Order: sequence, then structure tokens, then C-alpha cells
Amino acid sequence: MRVLNLYAGLGGNRKDWQGVKVTAVEMEQQIADAYKRLYPDDEVIVGDAHKYLKENFRHYDFIWSSPPCQTHSRMMKATRHDVADYPDMKLYQEIIFLQHFFKGKWVVENVKPYYEPLIRPTVKMGRHYFWANFTIWPIKIGSPKKFITAGTTEETQALKDWLGIQYDGNIYYKNNHCPGQVLRNCVHPKVGNHILNESTRNGLF
Repeated sequence: MRVLNLYAGLGGNRKDWQGVKVTAVEMEQQIADAYKRLYPDDEVIVGDAHKYLKENFRHYDFIWSSPPCQTHSRMMKATRHDVADYPDMKLYQEIIFLQHFFKGKWVVENVKPYYEPLIRPTVKMGRHYFWANFTIWPIKIGSPKKFITAGTTEETQALKDWLGIQYDGNIYYKNNHCPGQVLRNCVHPKVGNHILNESTRNGLF
């Protein structure tokens, strides 16, 4: 099965996938480098996932997309944010695009937003919403203490252990100064594997 993993990050969702051929697209070079070290057999493309989806969707059987969540997050309205911003509509563009043009199975993931979702999600799991063209039964995965604020060496290591993703040092990107952020962006491997299994249970691969 050919799988496209968009906005791949460190590949938390992908970690437990077996027997699939994965193409991962990630914009940040250092995150893409870490992903490649974790999953050396995957094809890793450094580039614009939104653009890649439109140009290459026909080559895949299953598509997972996790567009940036910052502008949708409930933290957007928290006091630590000095500047309000428009929600990034790539999230809904991709859902609509996949609904109408992609013939395989697909899932789009994002955090629970601070507003009522413009398109009703297929399922809610923990802090995530998932939109898909197949049934997903929710499962429950706990999270470490201080999950949202984790930033110390010990707290960051706890996130690595929770995800089962280990790498040396810390990863920072753009203007983010928290070493735990790239890990908080991950979907837990058990959730990612559960959703892929649900797609095959309900599908015709």
C-alpha cells in the first residue's frame, strides 16, 4: 500500500505502520532529517505539503494529512499569544479536496479548535479531531504530566519515551524555543496505527 504522510513532523503517526511504502513531506529541514533517521526506508521530501498533495494525490492509496494547528488551537486565545491571527484555511481546503477528488482512503488530523469546526469531524480522540472517509472507532491514550508546558530536559525526555521516539539533543524550528513542541505535534503511534488499521478494515485495499 502506498501511503502519503503530509506535514510529517517526526512521524509519530507513522511509527507503528508495517508493510506500507511511505512518502513523507515535511517543510522544516531539520525535522525532515530527524524523520529520515527514524524511518530510513521512507522517501522524505522537504517541501510544501499542501502543494504536493494537489500535484501528486493520484499516486497513493492512503493519505494522512496533519496541517499546522497553531492558528486553530485553543491556545490561540490564551494570554501567551500577543497577536491574533486568521485560522489557516488549508485545513478545510484539504478536507474538501480529498472528499471530492481522492479515490483512496484519507484522514486529516488537527487539534480541537477554539471555534466550532466548519466541517464536522469524523471522530474526536483526546485533543485531536480527525476527518476521514471511513469509520474510526475512538481509542483512549493518556499523556504525560505537564504535556502542554513540557520544556525541561526531563519533561522533553518523558515525551520522547511516551511516543517511543528517541533522538539526540533538541529540535527547534521557526521562532519556537520549546524543545517539547515538535514532540507535542506528534500523533501518538498507537493512534496512528489504529487509524491505518481502521482504514483497511473498512476499505478495499
